[in-house]
Amino acid sequence: MMRSIRWRLVLAGGLAIALALALSGMGLAVLFERHVERVAVADLQARALALAAMVRPGGEAGASLRAPPDDPLYDQPFSGHYWQVMLGAELRRSRSLWDYTLPTGEPAPAPGETAVRALAGPQGEPLLAVEQSLTVGRGDPPLPLRIIVASDRDELALARRGFLDDLLPYLALLGAALLLASWLQITVGLRPLGQVGARVAALASGARARIGLDLPTEVIPLATQIDRLLDARDEELARARHRAADLAHGFKTPLQALLGDAARLRADGEAEIAASIETVATQMRRHVDRELARARIQSSRSGQSADPGALLAKLIGVLRRTPRGAEIDWRLSAPPGPLARIDPDDLTEALGALLENAMRHARARVTASVRVAGARLVIAIRDDGPGVPEPALARLTRRGLSLDPDGEGQGIGLAVVSDIADAAQGALRLENAHPGLRAELHLDALPPAARDLALSPFSKYS
Repeated sequence: MMRSIRWRLVLAGGLAIALALALSGMGLAVLFERHVERVAVADLQARALALAAMVRPGGEAGASLRAPPDDPLYDQPFSGHYWQVMLGAELRRSRSLWDYTLPTGEPAPAPGETAVRALAGPQGEPLLAVEQSLTVGRGDPPLPLRIIVASDRDELALARRGFLDDLLPYLALLGAALLLASWLQITVGLRPLGQVGARVAALASGARARIGLDLPTEVIPLATQIDRLLDARDEELARARHRAADLAHGFKTPLQALLGDAARLRADGEAEIAASIETVATQMRRHVDRELARARIQSSRSGQSADPGALLAKLIGVLRRTPRGAEIDWRLSAPPGPLARIDPDDLTEALGALLENAMRHARARVTASVRVAGARLVIAIRDDGPGVPEPALARLTRRGLSLDPDGEGQGIGLAVVSDIADAAQGALRLENAHPGLRAELHLDALPPAARDLALSPFSKYS
């Protein structure tokens, strides 16, 4: 999975989304906490101003504190909501403080100002406190009034926790939506690579000769390099075939001259030396003939197709005009339509070798058939001859081996057929049919789209 570009991008995107949502959640929690604290401070300030109404002007001191207003929130001991009022030396506290006095170690704010404090409650709990400082009376100096209103910070923590509990499902839903959007984006972004892969598969199937340039800009360099590599490969294969053909042609004349010398030696009474030279020259000529046949094999299958049924009918028609072929009962079963992914000349040479081999060993009948087996075509050719001994059957498909001591027949023909099948990514299978030998040539069938293109009269311009 980690070798997949898609999964790497999804994993990276998922981690980025998770990190972004985590930071967003933390940031929202901090903003919410600050907002709640500002609301709580504003409420405490309002309560502090309301407590200022406890001041009653007059008296020897110039002012005194009257009884506090009734508020159940401050009557329950240790309720988490507290107030404390100090007018000069006079001190009043909410019943919720019981016998505890809020600490006043810090200097009072300037008269008319408000200060936000962090104080310890009667049970050691952290408190959010607002201290309001005022002056009362017209004496010299006037009486200082300090009002402290506090609430338990745990309520702020509970509000923050509740906010996060409500926020997390939405963050999870948002993360899933973003991950799905990222998946869709990656899928759309990687689609050109899928197009390249499909076109490479079309190259292998023969539906396309080259990838082409009608692709997104980002993948055109890749497609161009692949097409250049295919062009270079085809040119190199063509040069190699030409070199092999030139080399084989270069050997044919010296070998023919060598056989002529052997004939003159035989005429002069040197039969043993002549036989040795003829044996070596014949073997060399067989190898040369095979290399010439292999040089003609078209290894590239792009855009190539052949109709095996039509080729079999044409070859059988030619063989029937030979003396041996006229004695054979030829039977052909080939449905029209299926095309093989192979060069027509290569398939003609392979089928010709198989039909000649069957004709040479048949007693009276040769049967040829074509059938579709999944994505492949199976071309079967069977004779009613004696067959091949089982120990020697496997040797027929080995390259360079022949059961014919004269160097003709199966040695070269079946070797060339095997080479042609390998070049077309097919297979040649031989088996005794009792009676006779059955040869099956398995080749890739042309896909329907490629078959329609091959049959189109305008295909050469595509």
